[in-house]
Amino acid sequence: MWLYRRVDATDVLRLTNRNLIAFDLALGSAAILAPDATLRALGHDEPSPDARHLFQRCGPIWLTFAAAHAVAERRGNPEDWWALAWLRGTELGTDVLWSRSAAFSRPGARAGLWFAGAFNLAAALGFGWLAREQSRSPKRRWLRR
Repeated sequence: MWLYRRVDATDVLRLTNRNLIAFDLALGSAAILAPDATLRALGHDEPSPDARHLFQRCGPIWLTFAAAHAVAERRGNPEDWWALAWLRGTELGTDVLWSRSAAFSRPGARAGLWFAGAFNLAAALGFGWLAREQSRSPKRRWLRR
């Protein structure tokens, strides 16, 4: 039965990658199209016009993350996984820093942003591990010649 299939770290990382395609696509699109509602969902108070536009400006960044995850999903080259490790690594402290804003007043909002930083650390380490494993694979070495 398919429920009894063995799941290893590679399977979990690839599933996480597919989920991040959807998450970053949704977050990037929402930041561009509905910044106020998206900020409210994250626990932010009513944004000032400059905060709204600064958040909206992050939408294309998150869409770029979605594209990078999609490329890694499609090609699966070690270089793609290293790129994702680097991308997620750039996000280690951003949400933690943002959590210091007085505009986050909903209970749990700050903790959620800290969790996002911890998740990005785990994702960066996991994708780096996957890149190393892919580069060691005999099949991958043969395909890269």
